[in-house]
Amino acid sequence: MEAIKFKTLTDTTEIDFFLSRFESFVGVKLPYDYMERSQFVAGFKGDEMVGGYMLVTKPAFRSLMFVPDDVKQSHEFFQKDSYDMMEINGLWMSASLKSASEQFSIWTRLVLDAFKCRKQYVLLMANQRNKNIRHVHAMTGAKDIYEGQPMLMSGDKSHSTIRVSYTTRWSLLLNLPRYWAEHKSRERRFQRRLKQRAYNRVMTKTS
Repeated sequence: MEAIKFKTLTDTTEIDFFLSRFESFVGVKLPYDYMERSQFVAGFKGDEMVGGYMLVTKPAFRSLMFVPDDVKQSHEFFQKDSYDMMEINGLWMSASLKSASEQFSIWTRLVLDAFKCRKQYVLLMANQRNKNIRHVHAMTGAKDIYEGQPMLMSGDKSHSTIRVSYTTRWSLLLNLPRYWAEHKSRERRFQRRLKQRAYNRVMTKTS
């Protein structure tokens, strides 16, 4: 299996391709000014871009912009220094990544890159209806800030319901064993599916 190689994107064409894949993956188009403040990291198998993520290390953060004002006024998280925060966004993985180990390699690289940013708090946002992402966020030890309809400015687009949460850089890193356990569980399910398909093909041919 060819190893995934990572690089920080600086080429406009590659960034545009990254964004088009993310938009098709989650159905949300990110605004231009937000993209300018982001660092893009993509994984490649050969010349094919197969996944990636965005790291934002300076405010204003897109996830917090969608939190209603009354929550910002009452939630203790908003008393923290915004320059001690960062945001992870733009996470996507190609359907060509069939194995759990390939998906795990992207997640591991994301965790290490986020840790190296040296920001105390890591912001996470997702479609509230996406159970897989909710499960991934839960493994980071994330604490909820807001769940519900996003507060949108004119022209902004997002999911109909969102979940905004945060974790810490140390919690993100120290929970790596949980990500590994999830990876092994997915790998076992993947192998079971392969065996079942092989069995079904044999039975079809002999019937």
